[in-house]
Amino acid sequence: MEQKIPAELGTGNIGKLLLQYAVPSIIAMTASSLYNMIDSIFIGRGVGANAISGLALTFPLMNMASAFGTLVGVGATTLFSVKLGQKDYDTARRVLGNVMVLNFVIGLALTVVTLSFLDPILYFFGASENTIPYARDYMKIILAGNVVTHMYFGMNSLLRSAGHPGMAMGTTIFTVAVNIILAPIFIFACDWGIEGAAIATVLAQTLALLWLFKVFSNKSEVVHIDKSIFRLKKKIVMSSLAIGMAPFLMNLAACLIVILINLGLKKHGGDMAIGAYGIVNRLAFLFVMIVMGLTQGMQPIVGYNYGARNIERVIATFKKTAFWGVVITSCGFIVGELFPRYAVSLFTTDGTLTDLAVRGLRIVFALYPIVGFQIVTSNFFQSIGMVKKSILLSLSRQCLILIPCLFILPEIWGQTGVWVSIPIADGFAGILAAIVLMLQIKSFRRGEYKAL
Repeated sequence: MEQKIPAELGTGNIGKLLLQYAVPSIIAMTASSLYNMIDSIFIGRGVGANAISGLALTFPLMNMASAFGTLVGVGATTLFSVKLGQKDYDTARRVLGNVMVLNFVIGLALTVVTLSFLDPILYFFGASENTIPYARDYMKIILAGNVVTHMYFGMNSLLRSAGHPGMAMGTTIFTVAVNIILAPIFIFACDWGIEGAAIATVLAQTLALLWLFKVFSNKSEVVHIDKSIFRLKKKIVMSSLAIGMAPFLMNLAACLIVILINLGLKKHGGDMAIGAYGIVNRLAFLFVMIVMGLTQGMQPIVGYNYGARNIERVIATFKKTAFWGVVITSCGFIVGELFPRYAVSLFTTDGTLTDLAVRGLRIVFALYPIVGFQIVTSNFFQSIGMVKKSILLSLSRQCLILIPCLFILPEIWGQTGVWVSIPIADGFAGILAAIVLMLQIKSFRRGEYKAL
């Protein structure tokens, strides 16, 4: 099966291939983000408004953990796809082993460090005496399962690129389903509060990881686990880390951004304003994750054809992906501008929190259609191993534009300045992505190609 599908990546109808690979990823990512929303709804309605604010304080730490996971997983997945395109199956197998080892080591190290300094970290992120108990109780369990989370996401990404997008989707949906079943039981029936939500998450990912070990132990597959693949290879490690540097820095930047937003909202609005951002962030995350699912479907097609030097297919795949990315975030724009109160009411019945979140949602989603194009373009460069351009586009929104806005505008407009900074950054980042993309396409047309 694995040898057949990569061959189709180089010859099959692009629209059908994108549908075949993207739809399972979109379903999986949508299910995952819906779980995060449902988890927040359970916490908001079952524990209270302060718990929503406490959960929002964990976002920077979650982004930091995600950053280290993507440093290994995303880069290795791109390298994996390219090696399949080059029919270098031995290296592809070694990529699998190296991903498992690196995710275990990095995940364990991050757990030890962050658990040792958890309270100071959360206070730095904007916690108060009212919100830190919720944030602490949630994160100490999530961090304890960090190794499982890293290995689960890394191996599931490789499963998708190995020619099993449906199986990867099924694994994610299984994780989400277990979460949705266990979370209300642990929160309400067992009365474990916010800790119950965290336990449900870690337990579901543990079960999924055990399933992935079973799948990759199948000796009939070209890419499978055996004891020879776990020795770290310098070239594989360095190539994976280099390609994964763009999403790694993007997630670290996202961590810094959320810290600055939380601190700005705490200064100009208090704990409820932080909770409002937590709700807005969950809703925005839903549409971003759908686009990310779309780009995951694009990645093996683009990676394979770039490795095979089928540049026209690379460009055609990007165009189709970018179109649908804009469609998805345009749907987010409609929700944010026309139905914000209904969306926010899913999370809380608190009047103050609702009003703050509705206002923030309308502002944040003002230029949201551009976000889809920007995400697809950044991931396109990552998928073909153009690390510097991917990093530039990944960080342009956060570091070059949003961070200066978050330092300047809140001092002028208070809480409004925090919210307005986000769509301003979206607009400028979209323009930069369009410029870099046009220059690269012209380079492709001239026949320029850089082997990975």
